[in-house]
Formats: sequence, C-alpha cells, structure tokens
Amino acid sequence: MKNQSVVANLDWITVLLFATLVIMGWMNIYSSSLPNDSMGFDFTREYGKQLIFICLTIPLITIVLSIDAKFYEKYSFVLYGLGILLLMGLFVFGKTVKGQTNWYGIGAFSLQPSEFVKTTTILLLAKFLSDAQINLKNTKHQIIAFAIIGLPFVLILLQPDAGSAMIFVSLILVLNREGLPDWYLWTGFFAFVLFFSSLFIQPIYILAVILLLMIFHFLKTKRAYRNPLAYLIVFIAASSFVLSVDFVYDNVLEPHQKDRINVLFDDTVDLKAEGYNLNQSMIAIGSGGWFGKGFLEGTQTKGGFVPEQHTDYIFTTVGEEWGFIGCLIVIGLYVLLLFRILYLAEYQKTKFSRIYGYSVATILFTHFFVNIAMLIKLFPTIGVPLPFFSYGGSSLWAFTILLFIFLKLDANKVNEW
Repeated sequence: MKNQSVVANLDWITVLLFATLVIMGWMNIYSSSLPNDSMGFDFTREYGKQLIFICLTIPLITIVLSIDAKFYEKYSFVLYGLGILLLMGLFVFGKTVKGQTNWYGIGAFSLQPSEFVKTTTILLLAKFLSDAQINLKNTKHQIIAFAIIGLPFVLILLQPDAGSAMIFVSLILVLNREGLPDWYLWTGFFAFVLFFSSLFIQPIYILAVILLLMIFHFLKTKRAYRNPLAYLIVFIAASSFVLSVDFVYDNVLEPHQKDRINVLFDDTVDLKAEGYNLNQSMIAIGSGGWFGKGFLEGTQTKGGFVPEQHTDYIFTTVGEEWGFIGCLIVIGLYVLLLFRILYLAEYQKTKFSRIYGYSVATILFTHFFVNIAMLIKLFPTIGVPLPFFSYGGSSLWAFTILLFIFLKLDANKVNEW
C-alpha cells in the first residue's frame, strides 16, 4: 500500500470536477473578453492570459503533489509566517488598484497574496486544532484560534479589501465543527441580522422585539438555569449594538460600501449610477431565459454592459448565454465538488487532514455562495471571485493549491493506517 503512487491514490472524481469548472470558466472568460471584431487568438487579452494561467496550473499541481504530505503540517507555521510577511509587505511595495493596495506588480502581471494566505491560514489552523490537547471550550485555546484567523483578516481589511477579509470570518464554521461553543455562531448571525434590520427599522421596534423574545425565553427556561443578570447583560449589549448602527453606517463605512447596501435594499437608487452594475448583471442573467442565447451570442455580454464581467461578474455570462439550465449545471458542479470534499474529509485518517478538508470546503463554499448571491441581489456586492471560474492568475493558482494540497493529504491516507 505504501508503494502506491500519488497518481493511483488521487481522487479523480474531484480532479474531474475541478478540470470541468476550469474549462467552463475559460469558455465564459473567452466569450466575455472577445472583441466583436476579433480575428484570431490574442494572448494579450484576458482569455489569452487566462489560458496561460491554466497551463501553468499543471506544473503547479505537479509540485504540490510531489511534496511530502507531512511537509504541509510540519511547516504550516513557516508558511503562515511567509503569508503574513507578504501581506505586510504590501504596505511598502504594494500596487494600488482602485483604491486597494492588495497587489504586487510583477512585470505585466500582478500577484494578490491575500488569495494564497487563505491556504497558509487554514494549514496552521488545522495544525493547531489537531493537537490532542486543544479544546475549544477553553478560552485560551479560543483566543489562539481567533488570533490565527484574525491577523490576516486585519491586514487584509487595512488594504482595504473587505471582500477578501470576510472570507476568513467563515472559518468560524470550522471552529464550531471542532467544538467552539454554539453561542459564538448564533451571536454572529444575530449581529448580522440586527445590523441590516437597524438600517431600515426604527430602533424602538427592534428593541421591543428583542425584549419580548428574551421574556419568552426566560419564562420557558427551567428555574434552575435562570440568571436575570445574564439576561440583563445580553439585552444591554443588544441595545447598544442596535443604537450604534446608525453611527457606524454614517461615520465608519466608506461611501462605496454604503452604496452597495443601499442598492441591495433601496429600490429608489439611481440605476445609472451606484445601481448600474447590479442592475446590468440581473438583466444579463434574466435575458438568458431557460436555455440561453447561445455561446458567443450574449447581447449584454457583447455590448459590454456588465462591468468587469470576466472577473467577479463572470456568472452573468453563464446566465445570459447558457440560460437557467446552464446556471443549474454550473451550480450543480460546485455542489458536487463541495460534497465530494466533505465526504473525503470525513474519512481522513488524521485530524489535521480532516480539519484542513473542512476548511477547504468552507472557503470554496463562501466564495461560491457570495459571488452568485451578490449578482442576484441576495447579498451586498463585495467583490470576491468565483472559484476556478473568474479571470485571474492569483485566484486560479491559489484555489488550485488549496484544493490539491487536500488531494495530496487524501492520497496519502493509505499510508497512515
């Protein structure tokens, strides 16, 4: 068993799903970036560059699979440290694009380290949580786990890149899976709901609902577990949060962040200004109907109505040219990939591999869900790429490394009996 090659033990179902998504992604990038008067193939355009990026994933995959599986666990702290140094270096050597200093300029190409730091972060997180002595009911262990996630989160938020930073928050799902008390998750969920509710509902009504719910909970709770002081503290905290929302919205959020929230909830926004991108993306997706207009036949796509369509808005091309059925197929492929990763993670022989697998699924799911949800007005536009689909070498290579490290760990499990 130990002499079997990595290739023989590789999960080829996952590899096939990965390859299918990459190829379908390139087809949509080709369609969205091909000029109407184009003749021949141009490697200087987005579709040409993306083809180069795709070809370079082959040696990248070879390197990832050639490295000993134990390397990723043994040197996780070193890799994490290098990732943090790359993020810190942006504040000195980084290139500013559209107000964000999150790129290194390398000749004609750019590199976005935040994409790769997702992998190094979950490697160290998996290493820390796999220690038999770690118990996430312990406050000290919770602080360390949050610090591992929080350091890159803060550095990316300072770039400022709220979209990429938000992805790290989703790792709380992994912590919850590994024993973090449920109240952390519920607190985050209710904070999210209260924040957006407070933007459009008078605080007095929200506080009244909170008070009624707490009274109901208090009466339903067994007398032995009632603690009036705890209920009072929770109510004061919730009230303070609700009453501070307006201040945060007016004085902390940037104008473009306010616009993105307003576009989502306010039907009176100017569709030729701050509402333009979302409106055009919904028009493109809706115009595809059931079966789409056909490959290279999208009028919204060819007319260039959707800005940055080959990057964060690439799914609009799927909706317009491949229709509702095409969208279902693409979504179905992502769902299959996620379930396959979760299935493989559950059957890992080491805790490190299992936690890393769940982290990979969490990162991919968050990107997939947020990217598509923001295009159909279910989530604020924050600018995150669709894994394996959106244009960009950094995102494609980072997601490839993220996935194939897990496949390497999975292929190695036959040697861990």
